[in-house]
Amino acid sequence: MIPRVLTVAGSDSGGGAGIQADLKTMLALGVHGMSVITAVTAQNSLGVQGAWELPVEAVRAQYRSVVDDIGVRAVKTGMLASAELVEAVAELIGGTDAPAVIDPVGVSKHGDSLLASSALESVRTKLLPVATVATPNLDEVAQLTGVHVESEEQLRQAAAAVLEYGPRWVLIKGGHLPGDAVDLLTDGSAEHWLRAPQHDNRHTHGTGCTLASAIASGLAKGLAVPEAVTAAKEYVTGAIEAGFALGGGIGPVDHGWRFRAGA
Repeated sequence: MIPRVLTVAGSDSGGGAGIQADLKTMLALGVHGMSVITAVTAQNSLGVQGAWELPVEAVRAQYRSVVDDIGVRAVKTGMLASAELVEAVAELIGGTDAPAVIDPVGVSKHGDSLLASSALESVRTKLLPVATVATPNLDEVAQLTGVHVESEEQLRQAAAAVLEYGPRWVLIKGGHLPGDAVDLLTDGSAEHWLRAPQHDNRHTHGTGCTLASAIASGLAKGLAVPEAVTAAKEYVTGAIEAGFALGGGIGPVDHGWRFRAGA
């Protein structure tokens, strides 16, 4: 059976991030993607013009419908918007026998808020403890822990601060630091440093969603966390390099870059 992966996230009407990016990534990596939509956004290459979260009962119903009938091999979360949704999704994941990749989405690529400030404590105390892998970027690390990373040496401090909230592994994404795009994956004892060249391409919308979905796809295939993250890093690096212009602002990464590279 094709491995099944469930994304619990918001919809990006422009197709570059959110549910749309997740499902494209899953298709590209050979797994069957399924979705629980938590919010609908009016969004394009210029930013987010509006966002409407779904009722908790609608999110619960979608999740139960998929998990109870089809089953899942991995779950990935993205935009959860409110404390109520964060807590409901954390409870659902906690009752599901599958690894969970938690992308603690706080703001969009354009700086638009995608998580209410009142939900931060719920992310810390409810969502991160059920994570197999948490994948915060540096802004999200600062938002959640107060640790501000300005150099590669501080990635360890950031990872330790996030691990305090209970995820089994944390991947601190250091792509906004000068030099190579370096990430630190650790469970508090083992460390894996992942490096890739920085690509001079502004079209990077959807990078975080894509990476988290790629990790979940690897876990669903039975890879161990370090192997799943390494493979995901390779995939997203290629997608960033091939990112393309769309509309008048920041375009998306290219989820189908491997198909086009082999054409």
